[in-house]
Amino acid sequence: MTRIIAVANQKGGVGKTTTSVNLAASLALSGCRVLLVDLDPQGNATMGSGVDKTRLELSVYDWLVHGARLDDLRRPCPAGFEIVPSNIELTAAEVELQRLEQREQRLKLALQQAANRYDYVLIDCPPSLNMLTLNALVASESVLIPMQCEYYALEGLSALLDTIEGVRRRANPQLRIEGILRTMYDPRSSLTRDVSRQLLKFFGDKVFRTVIPRNVRLAEAPSHGLPVVLYDRQSRGAVAYMALAGELKRRDAVPGGDT
Repeated sequence: MTRIIAVANQKGGVGKTTTSVNLAASLALSGCRVLLVDLDPQGNATMGSGVDKTRLELSVYDWLVHGARLDDLRRPCPAGFEIVPSNIELTAAEVELQRLEQREQRLKLALQQAANRYDYVLIDCPPSLNMLTLNALVASESVLIPMQCEYYALEGLSALLDTIEGVRRRANPQLRIEGILRTMYDPRSSLTRDVSRQLLKFFGDKVFRTVIPRNVRLAEAPSHGLPVVLYDRQSRGAVAYMALAGELKRRDAVPGGDT
């Protein structure tokens, strides 16, 4: 059964795309069939996965707006997962989707083509609560929320939770929080520790045990078009994302979940 997970946070710079790419790679390297959907017009997940966003004949825009076939869109990536790539053309989708029937359901309908072909579909959402993010939340079973341990991030989390609840009431009753992932984690910071304690107090086991540290190799990897698990598998960032993949699989009872 295919698990569809939106990776979302309306606040930018929290490691959302980094998490999407590296979790996809880590799951693939641990034996899962993975599709990554780049739903951000910046196309950073596309480039970070080793696909040139400037040379696309078809992109996620054609999938959502014009009904292109998944088989014509998906591209293989060096880490073993596949991606539906994105580029700046996707900015037009925000306007064009407003004119289409079932505009909030377009991604859900498109993903029917992926049913049972993958163990995981990860959706890298844009850093805003727009029509694209709404499509991702309607299409997904759950939401993985990367966030830094800082007070402004807590405010953004509150707004995102309100949006998730609204989508659950109106369009997707099955939607749930997959987990909250603490990124750019610095245990030496008292603020980091304080916010982390608050997250654990209020969300309990919804907070992943795995934390993603601040790591130079993790920051360098996208400029080489590689997930960190291929760029430097021994780095702290790579080890953390492989641990996250294992934790996610154990939660979902996916075969090989002790990886």
